[in-house]
Amino acid sequence: MEKQLIRVAHSPDPDDAFMFYALAKERLDTGKYRFTHRLVDIETLNHTAFEGIYELTALSLHAYAFLHDKYMLCPCGASMGDNYGPMLVGKEKFTKEQLRKKTIAVPGTLTTAFLACGMFLEQPFDYVLVPFDQILDVVQAGKVLEGKDAGREVDAGLIIHEGQLTYMRQGLQLIVDTGVWWMEQTGYPLPLGANGIRKDLGSETIREVNTLLYQSIKYGLEHRQEGIAYALQFGRGLDLGLADQFIGMYVNDWTLDFGPRGRESVRLLLKRGYECGLLPTLVEPEFVGG
Repeated sequence: MEKQLIRVAHSPDPDDAFMFYALAKERLDTGKYRFTHRLVDIETLNHTAFEGIYELTALSLHAYAFLHDKYMLCPCGASMGDNYGPMLVGKEKFTKEQLRKKTIAVPGTLTTAFLACGMFLEQPFDYVLVPFDQILDVVQAGKVLEGKDAGREVDAGLIIHEGQLTYMRQGLQLIVDTGVWWMEQTGYPLPLGANGIRKDLGSETIREVNTLLYQSIKYGLEHRQEGIAYALQFGRGLDLGLADQFIGMYVNDWTLDFGPRGRESVRLLLKRGYECGLLPTLVEPEFVGG
């Protein structure tokens, strides 16, 4: 019998690679399903999700607000910033008032980092799109280095992924950690990313694929060194110790299951995003299994 194809897409970063290690390296019996893997930066994944190409895809929770008609959220696979998260950095520190008048390099307008930045600043802000792995270099240089915006002045950068652990190497300073700010504002961790599964797969396939994703995450956590060794190839500038630290930040108990507190944090993010005018509609998150 031909196996059902499940196309998986996720970011080429250590935490996502760690989550999908067992599936990518066929450490699990996947039964009637065959998995293929596509590694693309999160902003590209967010935009591609509108086409519904991938059965299972990493999504920013900001993007989910526009994709809830196509995808539901897996209860496993969360990336939660538990009193840490995307950071605004610069060559010098700015107050919030000063930052509102600056140009910020951002990794994408559908990232949760972008939503959190807008909520922190409490108004629209001037930004320029820069690939996430180039933002530190751009902020250090003070300008966009290539592409259609080459030469445009940049005052600060919104960093995600491993840049949260390496920005100091380039002489940059932390302006605000949005995960710390969100915790101070709400008392909840900042929900950044999740795995979305396409609604048209049907309840049985959705349930079974979600279970396999859970098993993959659990396998990685139970075979940590093996999983880290695989994920390290996606950790730009990270040594083994930093890769282990970064994976621990975003693959943990929250990743096995959002749980009631994690689910509430997602609802709160979408609610506050709507109330401050950054999301067009109020979205109630839909999770596999209710």
